[in-house]
Amino acid sequence: MADYHWCHGPSCHTHVTTDRVRGSKGSKVLRTRKIKINNNGYPSGMWQYFCSNGCYNDFARKHVEQIIRIAPRLEPLETPIEDPKKETTEYSYGSYTRTIINKLDNAEQ
Repeated sequence: MADYHWCHGPSCHTHVTTDRVRGSKGSKVLRTRKIKINNNGYPSGMWQYFCSNGCYNDFARKHVEQIIRIAPRLEPLETPIEDPKKETTEYSYGSYTRTIINKLDNAEQ
């Protein structure tokens, strides 16, 4: 098994950077980047398949409908919270109000 993946960005091979240039004199190409797997503790997940945020975003824009079909959201998600509290702080030059929202732990439900 290979110790790398090719970037899955649909236009990765079109970005003009020197590290993508490959081939012999007279037949040069821009090539998709290789991504080393388990690269010295870097996070895995999407970074094993994409060389940059740009390539990830290009992939997501191109395939968003197919991705959503895998796990469609038919109902909203909710997180229980305490009633929000407003806290006003006064200063000599004015005041500001801050709203404090605290999540409830599962044990308190």
